[in-house]
Amino acid sequence: MKKTLVLASLLVLVPALPVSAQTPIADRYRETANRIISTAFADSSAWNRLAEMTDKFGNRLSGSESLERTLDWVLAQMKSDGLDNVHGENVMVPHWVRGEESASLITPRAAPLHMIGLGRSIGTPAAGITAPVMVVGSFDELTRRAAEAKGKIVLFDVPFTSYGETVRYRSGAASAAARVGGVAALIRSVSSYSIQNPHTGAMNYDTAVAVKVPAAALSVEDALMLHRMINRGETVVVNLRMSAQTLPDAPSRNIIAEIRGSEKPDEVVVLGGHTDSWDVGQGAMDDGGGIVAAWEAVKLIKRLGLKPRRTIRVVGWVNEENGSRGGLGYRDAHRAELDKHVLAMESDNGVFHVLGLGISAGQGGLAMGQDIASLFSSFGATKATDGGTDADTDPLNALGVPTISPTVDGTRYFWFHHSSGDTMDKLDPHEMAENVAFLAVTAFVAADMPGYLPRPAVKPAGR
Repeated sequence: MKKTLVLASLLVLVPALPVSAQTPIADRYRETANRIISTAFADSSAWNRLAEMTDKFGNRLSGSESLERTLDWVLAQMKSDGLDNVHGENVMVPHWVRGEESASLITPRAAPLHMIGLGRSIGTPAAGITAPVMVVGSFDELTRRAAEAKGKIVLFDVPFTSYGETVRYRSGAASAAARVGGVAALIRSVSSYSIQNPHTGAMNYDTAVAVKVPAAALSVEDALMLHRMINRGETVVVNLRMSAQTLPDAPSRNIIAEIRGSEKPDEVVVLGGHTDSWDVGQGAMDDGGGIVAAWEAVKLIKRLGLKPRRTIRVVGWVNEENGSRGGLGYRDAHRAELDKHVLAMESDNGVFHVLGLGISAGQGGLAMGQDIASLFSSFGATKATDGGTDADTDPLNALGVPTISPTVDGTRYFWFHHSSGDTMDKLDPHEMAENVAFLAVTAFVAADMPGYLPRPAVKPAGR
């Protein structure tokens, strides 16, 4: 009797197992996927919409008028597209203002330097800070030479290896310099290529260090020049002027629009990108392309008359660049329903040629990701690898939501990232269409398939 009951229980549980154990996802959805892909490639509507947005409103730093005007326009356009439940969800965001800034070489010759202040930095006195420059190649070198740093502007001349490795210097340079008596911090731009084009990005102040000093990036070329001068034994003196300030938090919004599910509308697939950018260039790569590709993907599904079982929700997260308030705000606003979130996707690495997908899910998730990726053989995006979170989806993944992100050819991304070079001409219409196709197919499959992606383990708070 007991054996019979156990067997009956197991049979009841079978339909809840991942669908890949019964019918391969690719076999079930290949015809629909091909239809979505061919429609996405039929025109340049996504690229054109992004160009209109970035040309009309420019860059979109959190707290700025240009960001809020962009959000108003996006919401109006989404309603015009006929999407469901279009609305904004209030989020308070940091309001850092760059102001006027410059860096000048005083000795051994007078010359302007190519610089850009780092986000969240304090400013300098009105006359600036004029001081000798000390060059180091690592945090360890600064520690070893700490006695030399007092009263100096510390320049971290660190070559780009990978973003994850090198960005530590953008984040930590100011507090490292202040800890040993430095009066300001400069870094070699975190970029893999440069034509006198400095890159900004967020920095942080260590709360254990009482003194705060201003921080800025120099172009790769200027950082190398100062280093050469010092290596020759010359005294290098620089004047740094920054009027940066942090104002009180400002009201903003996450953007939401949906295609309502036909059978299980309370179950949700989320896809999106972040709407804010840095205050230089147009924010086309980072991350106008990501949010517009996700928006166009949902619009495409609707235009084709496809009716997924579950709801597909496009989200424009705000304030990814200098606070992540949008991703955290979405998590908190929807915490009670996260057990009904079956997948979250974010595009935030540039809408370049798609190579495949990264996935962060439970046991068996990678195999299902490989099955989904096989649907993209027509444009060579068939790789599937572990690791599919981005800044705004990571808080969801930490609470057990499976996440996927497109893996793209990032060869050129850090040439222009966070710089005045992040403009529309860096993006190709066909490559952007690949991203629309990838997001639309993946979202539709996850929203429609009988089974579910396995959920990852919930991470302990604080991790």
